[in-house]
Formats: sequence, C-alpha cells, structure tokens
Amino acid sequence: MDINEESLQLHEKHRGKLEIKSKIPLEDKHDLAVAYTPGVAAVSLAIGKDKSLAREYTIKHNTVAIVSDGSAILGLGNLGPEAALPVMEGKAILFKQFGNIDAFPICLDTQDTEEIIKTVKHLAPVFGGINLEDISAPRCFEIERRLRAELDIPVMHDDQHGTAVVVLAALINSLKLRGLTKEQVKIVINGAGAAGLAVTQLLLEYGFKNIVVGDTKGAIFEGRAGLNDEKVLIAKSTNREKIKGDLALIIKATDIFVGLSKPNLLLPEMIRSMNEKPIILALANPVPEIMPDQAHSAGAFIVATGRSDFPNQINNVLAFPGIFRGALDNGVVQFSSTMFINAANALAGFVQNPAPDKILPSVFDPGVAAAVAKAIIK
Repeated sequence: MDINEESLQLHEKHRGKLEIKSKIPLEDKHDLAVAYTPGVAAVSLAIGKDKSLAREYTIKHNTVAIVSDGSAILGLGNLGPEAALPVMEGKAILFKQFGNIDAFPICLDTQDTEEIIKTVKHLAPVFGGINLEDISAPRCFEIERRLRAELDIPVMHDDQHGTAVVVLAALINSLKLRGLTKEQVKIVINGAGAAGLAVTQLLLEYGFKNIVVGDTKGAIFEGRAGLNDEKVLIAKSTNREKIKGDLALIIKATDIFVGLSKPNLLLPEMIRSMNEKPIILALANPVPEIMPDQAHSAGAFIVATGRSDFPNQINNVLAFPGIFRGALDNGVVQFSSTMFINAANALAGFVQNPAPDKILPSVFDPGVAAAVAKAIIK
C-alpha cells in the first residue's frame, strides 16, 4: 500500500484527526454548577470588567486559530476550504505534539481579502494567536499586514515566516561548515511568492548583502516592469547590480541557491557554474528543483530539501510550534524580525556538531520547540 492510499484509509477510519475533550470532571450537580451555571456567571462578570482576564480564565491563553481559504494548499493549488481542512487538522496536531498548543482549523469559504480580515477579527476574541496558512500571494501579504496592525494578538503567516526561520537556520550552520561569512556570499533565491519574498526579507535583516531574487520572468531588479508591490520593495534592497536574465544566468558565480519554486528547474550544469562547493536548498515539494544525488554529483557541498526521506529537511514544524509557544507564554502582541532571527539562531545552535548532512535538528529531537520558545523573547 502506498502512502496516499494509507492516508486515505486513515482519514476515513477516524473521520478527522481531532477531537475536543474536557479538562475537568463533570460527574455530579456540584461539578455542573461550578463549571457552568450558576458559577460561570462570576467568571463572565470578572471578564466583563477586565477583558484581559480571558487569558487567565479561558482557553484563549493556549489556543491558536489556523486560518485558511484553501487558495494555495501545499503544492496543489486552489482547492477551496473543504480540501484545506485535512491539512489544517494536520497542522493542529503538530501544534499540539510539538508545542502543546491547542489549535483549531478555521477554513473560510471566501477568498476576498476584506472578508477574510473582517471574519478573523470577529473570531479573534477566542484565540491567543492567529496562524495564517495556505493563502495565496499577493493577498496573503495584505491580510497578514492588516491583521497584525488591527489585532492585539500575534499573527503569523507560516508559509512566509516559518519557512524563512528554518532557511536562515540552515544557512547559519552551512556557512560555518563552508567557512564563509554572510557578508561574503552571493545568494540566488528562485521563487518570489510568499515564501521566497519572506526568506529574502529575513536574510536581509540578518545581514546578507548580496541577494538576487528570480521569478518566472527572470531576475527581479529595481525598475523592472510588472512588479507587484511586494516585489517592488524587495527590488530596492536586492540585485544592486541590476543583473538581468533567467536562472541559468543569474546563478553563475554564486555561493548559495535557495529554491522555492517548481520541480526540476535547477540543472547540474547550473550548479557547476556556481562558485566552489555551493550550498543548495531545493525546497519545492514534493519534487525539489534538483534531486540531492544530482546536486552532489554536480559539486554541491550541502544539499537540503523539504522532504523527510532525504538529509537536511527544511520543515516549518521546526519553527512555528516554538514561535507560538514563546508568544503565548510571554504575552507577545506582535511578532518581529528580531524574534524570527532569534528563533533561527536557536535552531542552528541546537545542532551541537553540524555536518554537511546534519545542518538542522530533527523535528523529533526533544526540546527543539522549547529552545525556540525561550529564544524569541531574548
């Protein structure tokens, strides 16, 4: 039985992967009176006088909404909210397993930016944080920006920032192994969607100096026609030399390739045109821009993918449980790039002896989320 058939059978058997359980016993009239009426009235009155007490008395202190409109599900495209639900259920399991956070899927039957923002704002009183998931670009940028500005709880689009944190962590350890500094290296980022632009921005914040971003039309540079607002901003901080051309051209004499694009776009001859012992992060899923064996044969020093069946998996689950755990525990209202950099440093530092095939922790290494949670509020 292949993994797809096994997954279908698992979901059919359990009719979903989540359930709600009570934390308290409900065995007699006294239990009922304390947990519900009349006793609960005292709790409502207290919160009515001081809304911040909702964090002390209710699920709000440890609950995150996983919000999706189903417009960009994994690598599958726009399949709608019903198709998003099993993915968001899985995400909720990861929150609980690795961060001990109670998360719940909210799959919205709208792809209108204003409707999504309005709906999430109406739902926000229940939750201690909002995780945006699988919302297509460029709408995801506006939705996250507005919700961050208008809510008093932390909001994060994991496809952007979770990816960026883990990529940065991978590069921190890769540079140590390669003996290079962030100021020295030249980076090509192929893919200018939500993840690609967020990775670029965090690498710039960290201090990388020489980055060229490419999309389906080639290198992005300041003044290029047809750029959306997010790409215009990135163009101002990258590709200072205004290099033009496709991936085969812009990758020449570079040190690092970060692929957040499509399968099989990176050819062995492109790697051979890079500087000696390049670092390759081929993160398209489920098929990367180049397979690891091909990349190594072409001269790559370090290769990472998004897959669990190869070494060096770039997996967001290394980041988001700890990031939200730290936020909930410390009353964080808004995430910052400093927090994300702290998280990346914690991930990189968790690997005591980095090696070319071990630049990141495993998602199953005990203590990863706790280390990230502790680090973000330094």
